[in-house]
Amino acid sequence: MVVDILKGYMIFLIILIMAYVVRHFIFALNRMYGRQRLYYNDIISDRMKSITVIIPMHNEENVAAYILDALLDCDYDREMLEIIPVNDNSTDGTRDILEAYHEKYDFIRPLHRQGGLRGKPAGLNDAMKLAKGEIILVFDADYRPARDLLKQLAVAFENPEVGAVMGRVIPYNADKNILTRLINIERSGGYQVDQQARYNLKTIPQYGGTVGGFRKDILLEEGGFDTRVLAEDTELTYRLYTKGWKVIYANSAECYEEAPETWSCRAKQIRRWSRGHNQVMFKYFFKTIFSGKMRFREKLDGIFLLGVYMVPFCMLLGQMASLALFFLGEMNILSGWWVLLFLAFYCAVGNFAPFFEIGTALFLDGIAGEIYLLPLLLFNFYFYMWNISRGFIDAVIDVITGRRVCWVKTVRFAKKKQLKGD
Repeated sequence: MVVDILKGYMIFLIILIMAYVVRHFIFALNRMYGRQRLYYNDIISDRMKSITVIIPMHNEENVAAYILDALLDCDYDREMLEIIPVNDNSTDGTRDILEAYHEKYDFIRPLHRQGGLRGKPAGLNDAMKLAKGEIILVFDADYRPARDLLKQLAVAFENPEVGAVMGRVIPYNADKNILTRLINIERSGGYQVDQQARYNLKTIPQYGGTVGGFRKDILLEEGGFDTRVLAEDTELTYRLYTKGWKVIYANSAECYEEAPETWSCRAKQIRRWSRGHNQVMFKYFFKTIFSGKMRFREKLDGIFLLGVYMVPFCMLLGQMASLALFFLGEMNILSGWWVLLFLAFYCAVGNFAPFFEIGTALFLDGIAGEIYLLPLLLFNFYFYMWNISRGFIDAVIDVITGRRVCWVKTVRFAKKKQLKGD
């Protein structure tokens, strides 16, 4: 009976993995040969929308000046612009840096949070209550927006169906080491192909929590972000779709991030993403299926998207099951459907994007030389499988125990920028 259960699970796993492989193959074909859905870049509006840019910060003295200077260089009417850096219980020089900018620019209005619940969702909730703009744009502290980015993101809200917009993320330190180069090609596949294809096919492009924005009134009417969920961005995506709103992806709206430069830092980041995403999966799986506001293709892709941080845990269990079958003498590695299993594992390596999807993105981005890194994604596959599985287990324990999660920020590697006049 145990053998039958293990074999049944392996068959289920093969079907699951191949479904994801087909999904990503469709995305790659769409980006190469399908009709591309245009963004709203050419819309000319007689007025700029009032926007508030919120930047959550905790001990960000190394990067705070970079993003504030980049925002000051953005081409946007300053009478319609407000910037709220949220100093969330920092113990370094973040407060002094923010106050120095506030003295020079009255539309930069820092919010200093001392005590209380820490973390990005809580900080965003407090900032939104003070925000004057009708549109909230969010950037993580290590990001550096392009000059036209604010305009590109804000124009999406001329469409009354749009609840949120997401731009494209590109690492600016991609040439630092092999890890940052691998992250760069994953980002290329994730945005240039995966996000754009979902936008083309009118399924669910995902709001990513930074380099994006949303309508303030929607969140305030809902009571703000759920502070018990780490992935507030994924939670907002599903909250919007299940209520009939749309998320728009702007592939040309580029912003530059600092990719983690050490494997330990990347492991913590991936584990946090997995934990938060799976919290959202438990919360929205059935809401997505039974939503009366979503079309079938949105529900189908929504279920696939909810499951992406659960699949590695399923695959880890599958490898344990295959070892058990091997030692029980029940697995012939060269026979029948076992070959399909290993082909599926091979095709699905990387950050849930098979080789053909990342390869397509590298071609479209004009960095085809990085294709030589693709075999290294096999190592990334096992690295991610382990850390994502740990995040999945964290999320399961969260659900069972009801414990409150603690936000752990990503370590910054940039050197502190000197303020003008220092």
